[in-house]
Amino acid sequence: MSKHFTRELVAEHAAIHAAPKLRHEVDRSFELPKGLYVATVAFYLGFLAVMAAGLSTPGLIIPMVIFTLFIVAGFGLPALWTRITPDHKGRNMSWARLASQRIATHTGRVSARDAAVQVLILPALVFCWGVTTVIIAALV
Repeated sequence: MSKHFTRELVAEHAAIHAAPKLRHEVDRSFELPKGLYVATVAFYLGFLAVMAAGLSTPGLIIPMVIFTLFIVAGFGLPALWTRITPDHKGRNMSWARLASQRIATHTGRVSARDAAVQVLILPALVFCWGVTTVIIAALV
C-alpha cells in the first residue's frame, strides 16, 4: 500500500546537502588508432563507389551523394567533437600501444588484431556485399 507523505513530514526528516562541484573529464575519443577509423570510412565509401560504378544510372546520383554526405558527417562530426573542448586530453591510441596494452571491451581485454577484426568486420562485409551485388548484376 502507498502512504501519502506531507511536505512538512518530509522536510523534518530530510537531510539536504549542497550539490557537489566536481568537474568530470570526458574522453570523447574511442581510443582506437586513426587507421581503423580511416579503414572503416574507406570500406563504406568504397561500397558506395562500387555501387555507383556498377549500377550507374542518372537516378542514383542524388542518393549516392546523400549517402556519401551521411558517411562523411557520421565520421567527421565525432572527429570534430573530440576537438571541441579546448582542454580535452583524450588522444587516439597508437597501434604500438594498442598491441602492447590491448584494449578493454565488454567481453574483456582483446589484442590489437581482435580489436581490428571487431571494428572492421561489418564495413568489410558491406563492401564485399556491394562487390558481390555488382558482379551478380553484371552477369545477369
